[in-house]
Amino acid sequence: MQLEEIKQTLIRARLETEKVIIGQRDVIDMALITIITGHHALIEGVPGVAKTLLVRTLGKVLGCDTQRIQFTPDLMPADITGTNVFNLKDNEFTLIQGPVFTTFLLADEINRAPAKTQSALLQAMQERKVTIDRATHSLSAHFTVFATQNPIEYEGTYPLPEAQKDRFMMKIPMSCPRYEEELTLAERMLGPEAPEAVLAGDTVQAVIGGEELTAIQTALQAVTVRREIIEYIVNIVRETRATGTILVGAGPRATQSLLLACRAHALMAERDFVTPDDIKRMALPVLGHRLILHPEFEIEGLSVEEVISDLLREVAVPR
Repeated sequence: MQLEEIKQTLIRARLETEKVIIGQRDVIDMALITIITGHHALIEGVPGVAKTLLVRTLGKVLGCDTQRIQFTPDLMPADITGTNVFNLKDNEFTLIQGPVFTTFLLADEINRAPAKTQSALLQAMQERKVTIDRATHSLSAHFTVFATQNPIEYEGTYPLPEAQKDRFMMKIPMSCPRYEEELTLAERMLGPEAPEAVLAGDTVQAVIGGEELTAIQTALQAVTVRREIIEYIVNIVRETRATGTILVGAGPRATQSLLLACRAHALMAERDFVTPDDIKRMALPVLGHRLILHPEFEIEGLSVEEVISDLLREVAVPR
């Protein structure tokens, strides 16, 4: 696909998604960036802001299968990956595939399951493969995990281990809509244009298929990244390991994720080159969930957002 064709396709995908998701353009763009870079995202927001609806809509717009797992404390790894069941008729074991065998996987409230169950996703997220009874099975080439969590409710939850948080390219905060947007949503609920009804009908059209998605992912290589820009990204990530307020900084995987995210952000902005502004825009979503502040600074009220903002001011911007 040509760069101009890709731009138009992504614009159409955004517009189709906005038929259902009201007032969340930045969130939609971040989700599309996650998909076209072939990575995974953690979506954080209070209940009722359309986290689940967003993933279902993207699945329809991009013509991909979608499965949902509702994480609970009693969920077992086999409930995610699947298991072999003995078939008495054929006198052999048959694989019953779990919900992980899909293209878009919605891991709803992922922090409600214990670490053993959360870790069942690690191999799938890293290698797009899953091992069941010592047999390895391949997943979709576009397998993407969108995990959701509630930022304010901690009772009965299990914090994600650092190894798993690092597998997510970015954390996408999803806030409540503005007044005008919530008013529009309320008015739509009284008629046939309610978001659920729109998604269930024929209003939302698939604009991208599997082959087109592969072509878009390949076309990211055509987005130019100058050596100075790469150095800027590396310097920012390395600074997170040297700053006194940060206990645990970002690792090399964060460097790779930030570079790819900036490329995709430039493409979403209809450019074929990356600028420092792309890096500043993507730094918080990509780095924020990977950093752990020293407890004494957290007690004083220092936030990760403030720390990253200070880092971006301290690291020299390439000319």
